Amino acid sequence: MIKAPYKLFFMAIMFFLAANGYSQTLPDSLKATLNKALNDTVKKKSSIKVGANYTSNNVFMGRTGLTTTPIISPDIKYTHKSGLYVSGTLDYLPDNKKNKVDGGDVSAGYEFDITDSFSGDVSYTKLFYSTNSTQIGSSMSSTFNANFDYDISDIITPSISFDYDINKQGINNDAFLAFDISHDIVFEKIFAAKDFIFISPTITVNAGTQNFYDAFLTQKVFKKAKKEAAQTALINKFEQNVDQFKLLDDELSMPVEYKINHFIFSFIPTYAIVENEFKSAAIAKELGVPEKPSVFYFTAGAALKF
Repeated sequence: MIKAPYKLFFMAIMFFLAANGYSQTLPDSLKATLNKALNDTVKKKSSIKVGANYTSNNVFMGRTGLTTTPIISPDIKYTHKSGLYVSGTLDYLPDNKKNKVDGGDVSAGYEFDITDSFSGDVSYTKLFYSTNSTQIGSSMSSTFNANFDYDISDIITPSISFDYDINKQGINNDAFLAFDISHDIVFEKIFAAKDFIFISPTITVNAGTQNFYDAFLTQKVFKKAKKEAAQTALINKFEQNVDQFKLLDDELSMPVEYKINHFIFSFIPTYAIVENEFKSAAIAKELGVPEKPSVFYFTAGAALKF
């Protein structure tokens, strides 16, 4: 197993090698092919995408549960040529013996181009979780999102994303701000005349409030322990300042997507450096929750798009 410091070093090396290995400007013909195939920025025709993703662990803003929780998520998305879209996802927990279908969501949004290099996306997502869900974000009821990205000379693409999450009754809402920089790399004709691999090494910084995590700990993890005075005192210390906007994690990821005809295969390894998880390591230790300085997980998926 790769130790945490070496994971960071390994991911950084991959990022910089990839960013420098194929930094030439993409021709307009290839841009058009990518936009049409991946449906990222140019909406020339309507499409339907059906697929499923496997995530090795439930991780949100660098936060994880007490145990590793893999998730299988079948999903479907319809995108109109205007940029309007609707989508739906189910969360299936293969290791859960009782409630394997743990949640899901339904989204509606609009993808648009402001200029040839500047694009955006606004959306609303309604979230559903089972009563006994142990997912980190299970306190969330719905999310409003807006994100924008700007392609700088086909070399790097900085983007910014804002989320406002409405939590369940009795839990304060959360706000998140993410900033990332990516570099898109394309290799054509790998195994066939009309296939390609799309790679986008990315550095991301996430900041926000932690009411969702406070709800996870107090309502899921420490529901019984909170009855004890000593535990209650420690939890109260942790709950201080959860409404404050703070840095949550720094991430290195390497999204890889392979497309051939109507089939799309993806793999996204992510290494997250956790920030401001607990006010002190002593609180985490006393409560029996390991304060993880970093976490590595991945998502693999397959989809059919037509």
